[in-house]
Amino acid sequence: MRHPIDIVAMFAAIWLLASMVLDALTPKELTAIMIAIAIGPAIVITAVFYYLRCPRTDFAVIFAALWLISDIAIAFISPKELPHFLIVLGFAPALLIGIVLHWQRFQRRHEQLPAPSVKRS
Repeated sequence: MRHPIDIVAMFAAIWLLASMVLDALTPKELTAIMIAIAIGPAIVITAVFYYLRCPRTDFAVIFAALWLISDIAIAFISPKELPHFLIVLGFAPALLIGIVLHWQRFQRRHEQLPAPSVKRS
């Protein structure tokens, strides 16, 4: 069972870790507090969907979208231009989830094809 206090502790740790890692990767003018404020709503929304036991695929899509929105928010509040690899890092989860979903769809398409008929007239 997912206890709410466990979920809060887990997502608070993720929030703090993400803020500190992004602080190390971004320019010095962008502080960890500014980053934490920018990614905070995404962490809270993700935690709520985790608590509600959102299906795995839906949760992954929601996470990728919120990660991209957080990346855009960090770019907006940054006093200096962000390095290009951070912009790419924002698109990485969405790209990865899209590739996985299309691959699964491609695999299911081959499973659903009817077997060729052997009848000849």
